Amino acid sequence: MNLFSHLECPLCHTTYDPRQIQTYCHEDFHPLLAKYNLQLGLSKSNLSSRPHDMWRYRELLPLNNDQFKTSLGEGFTPIIDLNTLGKKHNQRLLMLKDEALNPTGSFKARGLSMAISKVKELGLRKVSIPTAGNAGSAVSAYATRANIKAKVFMPKLTPNVFQLDNEIMGVHVHKVPGTIVDAAQSMKNQLDDTWFDLSTLKEPYRLEGKKTMGYEIAEQLNWQLPDVIIYPTGGGTGLIGIYKAFEEMQALGWIKDIPTRMISVQVDGCAPIVQAYIKGVAHAKKIESPAPTIANGLRVPSAFGDRLILDTIRKSKGSAIAVSDSDIMHAMRHFAQNEGIFLCPEGAATFAAYEELTLEGLISPDDQVLLINTGSAYKYIENIMEYELAGFQPLVHVLN
Repeated sequence: MNLFSHLECPLCHTTYDPRQIQTYCHEDFHPLLAKYNLQLGLSKSNLSSRPHDMWRYRELLPLNNDQFKTSLGEGFTPIIDLNTLGKKHNQRLLMLKDEALNPTGSFKARGLSMAISKVKELGLRKVSIPTAGNAGSAVSAYATRANIKAKVFMPKLTPNVFQLDNEIMGVHVHKVPGTIVDAAQSMKNQLDDTWFDLSTLKEPYRLEGKKTMGYEIAEQLNWQLPDVIIYPTGGGTGLIGIYKAFEEMQALGWIKDIPTRMISVQVDGCAPIVQAYIKGVAHAKKIESPAPTIANGLRVPSAFGDRLILDTIRKSKGSAIAVSDSDIMHAMRHFAQNEGIFLCPEGAATFAAYEELTLEGLISPDDQVLLINTGSAYKYIENIMEYELAGFQPLVHVLN
């Protein structure tokens, strides 16, 4: 049984036929959301005998026919208790969900597994994507597995390992001066409408793969949600998706309430969501000259889903905070030396934000706090070494 019913614009509430190729609401220029017949009910006891991957929540995903499922075993990444750091910070419970253990090395595997599966079901044969790195790796892997052609556009400042990750799959990478916004414009200029655009939230299915993080968090914590989730925010799909999953579970009766405050973390040289949150506005103004950062995934000057991100933060009574590259490097080192986990820069940003929020009293010692590490640190070695060579405090003391 699949509970997927239709697609809907959350602004004008126009509904769209999911059997047809859909992108976003052209009336409001707003992302579409997948809706489900949750009133039909679904027992969480159904999960007990299923494989531990994201497809265990099959009824709550928008694929109609399993023959089109394109999977590499994504999902059900561990939640790790951070006992040492929790004690040092006098935190009742401090945890990490480690998305680095997904296929292709990041949480992007979830969204692209779902999107490529749906693209295949809809009969499309060519996809394209602008990426800061990890999404390109994922689309190349899943498109190759589904025998679908793909083209990837990424900023020139993206570490070379991401280009290799794509090209070893046989997918050509177009490197573009500027940011992911410039990569998206280059993609638009070069490709015709036969290439389906997988840009963040400009199609409705990547979000549905990302939301499975929310289902897993609830299930892994015995259906008791954490008080705080700290999430590194570029395009924001994961932050939106996690909370969407919480709301769906509440409607199904799987959880009673949603106590979780969603905290968005960005870098201080590119923090449109933080600025909009502080100003109390509904839309985030584009950052015209975003500073380079070691956290490539956070160098997103304009998020298409900015309204949804801000709505989620405010609805959850959360907040938004910016950290510096120096903060990230310090957090990366401190975390690794205490917990034995090498966080990617975006993941380290969540710990830097946690430390600042505890100092400001916005996280109390009694809160149960979950950090999200979105990807593997090893893809960012070029960035980390360049940071060292620029004369900042070294991450390692012996390079030979």
